[in-house]
Amino acid sequence: MPISNRLLAAVSIAAISLFSGAALAQDKIVIGTEGAYPPFNNLEADGTLTGFDIDIAKALCVEMKAECTFVTNDWDGIIPALQAKKFDAIIASMSITPERLEKVDFSKKYYNTPPAIAVPKDSPIKSVDDLKGKSLGAQGSTTHSNYAEKHFPGSDLKMYPTADEYKLDIANGRIDAVIDDIVVLSEWLKTDAGACCKILTPLPVDVEINGNGAGVAVRKGDTALADKFTAAIAGIRANGKYQEINKKYFDFDVYGQ
Repeated sequence: MPISNRLLAAVSIAAISLFSGAALAQDKIVIGTEGAYPPFNNLEADGTLTGFDIDIAKALCVEMKAECTFVTNDWDGIIPALQAKKFDAIIASMSITPERLEKVDFSKKYYNTPPAIAVPKDSPIKSVDDLKGKSLGAQGSTTHSNYAEKHFPGSDLKMYPTADEYKLDIANGRIDAVIDDIVVLSEWLKTDAGACCKILTPLPVDVEINGNGAGVAVRKGDTALADKFTAAIAGIRANGKYQEINKKYFDFDVYGQ
């Protein structure tokens, strides 16, 4: 083979190898999640991750034919960790909001549920109007804490690093009410730990704050990965896997309108 042809062949082989390596790298996705937001994501005592988010994430990875691993991260630092490339995507019930869209890109939603207020069963609070002057717990840096700041300015808003901590405080009478996703609150109320409390009322969705459902967050500009997740969401809804996972956790369609 002439030298020029041998050189061309070598360059071609190198190009193919690089392309294959890039394709392989794209098929390995590291997913960040919180691990402290049941029933959506929770880190169990044995170190395993469980919950709706986790099962959906695994199904999306199968649909994309991707090899996925999971990393847990505190909620208030999860977007900076994504930006720092500690993982490639966030699947952690993160609502698609205008504020977050300035920092990250999203897939289309994979579920959409409204916020709600929960109070102790013997609470004198009968409506949201009674929240004025009362202590209201929320997980910090969430759409729910933002919602409370906007819609309940007369309340004494208490911020918590995780949902588990506000649940402990309301169960022990240290706060008067809490705000969170209605599914999170409803599932908690079914447990012994949540026997203290009841749903006061679901709240109207504020699209500016609550956004258009929870999506998969990726680094700003990584629209190709966001589009892959969007296509995979459509895929698992079409093949029935989404409904199978939904039924495991909920007795209603969590996807929403």
